[in-house]
Amino acid sequence: MWLVRRNLGSVVERRLAVIGLLAASLATLVLSAQAQNPEVLLPEQSAAKAKELLQQTITALGGSAYLNVHDADCAARLSLFGHSGELTGYDTIHDLAKFPDKERTEYGKKENQVEVFNGNQGWVLDKGGVTDAPAAAVDDFQEGLKKDIDNLLRYRLKEEGMIFRYGGSDIVDLKQVDWVEIVDRDRRTFRLALDRSRHLPIRIVVITRNPMTRERTEEVDYFSNYYPEDGVQTPFQVTRERNGLKVYQVFYSACRYNTNLSDDLFTRASLEHRWSAIAKKGKKKK
Repeated sequence: MWLVRRNLGSVVERRLAVIGLLAASLATLVLSAQAQNPEVLLPEQSAAKAKELLQQTITALGGSAYLNVHDADCAARLSLFGHSGELTGYDTIHDLAKFPDKERTEYGKKENQVEVFNGNQGWVLDKGGVTDAPAAAVDDFQEGLKKDIDNLLRYRLKEEGMIFRYGGSDIVDLKQVDWVEIVDRDRRTFRLALDRSRHLPIRIVVITRNPMTRERTEEVDYFSNYYPEDGVQTPFQVTRERNGLKVYQVFYSACRYNTNLSDDLFTRASLEHRWSAIAKKGKKKK
């Protein structure tokens, strides 16, 4: 009997030990889940975690190589979609940018349709010649700069009035991600989905409100097909949606960085020079 009781006692002790280990493991999982739950983090802890994740992302994108990109020269195919989400056309583009606020986009194989934006100025070259860009186009360009993810990560994180929050973990596009939320002083809300394994951004949601009508606009950019170019991880496919409808898709074929692009490329004079060359070619053909 004593032997039986001893054996039973040993069994009970082992089971209690197993239960204790399971309870400890469960407690650890609960604590881990709580640590990932943004609702249980103090504002200072939430901001610190968000900033830590953003720094991991900058490092994954190339670190100093990413932060020190001054200009970009990219070739791509652009697909455009209409108000109902239907494909309306596609074109090849040659996109030149000098950061933080200069961009030149040349359309078509002959690149005779060109848009140039330089800060608060803009010009357009088309078959009618060179004209000033509409004021609304310049405003859209400037607003786009403030919402651009590269501009945000390279230049805006240290702006006064920025609010940082950890948004929790999630599954996005079959990948485990961490959400980071940023609100700027103009009340734009940025939500970045950062791949937990590679730390690269796979989605950014930007929410704004019209200051007059208070109408809410939600733009979502999807990033995929990352490749290293000149030490910088570059998404070779970018898709944008606005309020649930697809706006465009860009498929890059090449990107080069820090090619010492001239400031002259981002002037009205450069477009007038191109227009003069086009006109001369037209006369020769005639």
